[in-house]
Amino acid sequence: MSSSETKKRGRLPGKEPASTAYRAPALEKGLDILELLAGQTDGITLSQIAQKLSRSVQEVYRVVLSLERRGYVTRGGDDTFRLSMKLFDLASNNLPVKRLLQYAHPMLENLAMSVEQIVIVSVVDGWSTRVVVVAENPAPIGFRVRLGTHRPLLKSASGRTLLAFQPDAYRQRLTAELSEASTENRKDSDRYIAAIEKIRQRGYEIVSNETLRGITDVSFPVLDANDVAHAALTMPYLVWVENAVNVVDAAQQLYECASALSKEIGGHLPRPDFSDIRSVAGK
Repeated sequence: MSSSETKKRGRLPGKEPASTAYRAPALEKGLDILELLAGQTDGITLSQIAQKLSRSVQEVYRVVLSLERRGYVTRGGDDTFRLSMKLFDLASNNLPVKRLLQYAHPMLENLAMSVEQIVIVSVVDGWSTRVVVVAENPAPIGFRVRLGTHRPLLKSASGRTLLAFQPDAYRQRLTAELSEASTENRKDSDRYIAAIEKIRQRGYEIVSNETLRGITDVSFPVLDANDVAHAALTMPYLVWVENAVNVVDAAQQLYECASALSKEIGGHLPRPDFSDIRSVAGK
């Protein structure tokens, strides 16, 4: 064996040219498909996936089915494919995201203790929101929100806040689909969509008696550097006889937490006008 051949065979994987070293074609096809779907605002068919990747349908068929079987891709009733939330779940175990959630826990617990209200963090999960962090209300009177709870996007303060701060194309497509799929009448759907636009202008959501009487939901987005909401920070403010902190002061503290979390992921949350809160809450 020649010395040059020995050097070639003994070369470490990282030293090979990127275009030729230890390629895994099936894996690369899977990553190509995931990256393609991540950039789509609408679901796309198998033939469209193949066309956009300049591959044959036979090449991508088995890979797409494997991704669907493993939960990374979901199939709609019209045989179009979209990304699921599984990549988000994996990313949540990644150190930067985990650090954000770890950073949120003590901050939210201190806030809940200060205002004597429950505070939650929610993310988009399909057509719903999913609660991923809960700071319990330490007061003797209150209610519980279970970790992992799902709520409809349009019918929850967290969901509307998340929708309000998404890229325009994604927000418009998703609100249109949600509106069409809603069992509510058209007037109610239009009201929700109008509320989303108002949230975007105002900077937060404020609504009373939507889920329970006596509850005023206040919700702020957690924004990245592109002003896209990765999460919603929400306080279901419960009115009782001995509230230690009024709803306006509690909302201002909630904003400070959302602003700090936004900074943690490179974003900036502008300070809003809080005048709507007192009028909506009736305080």
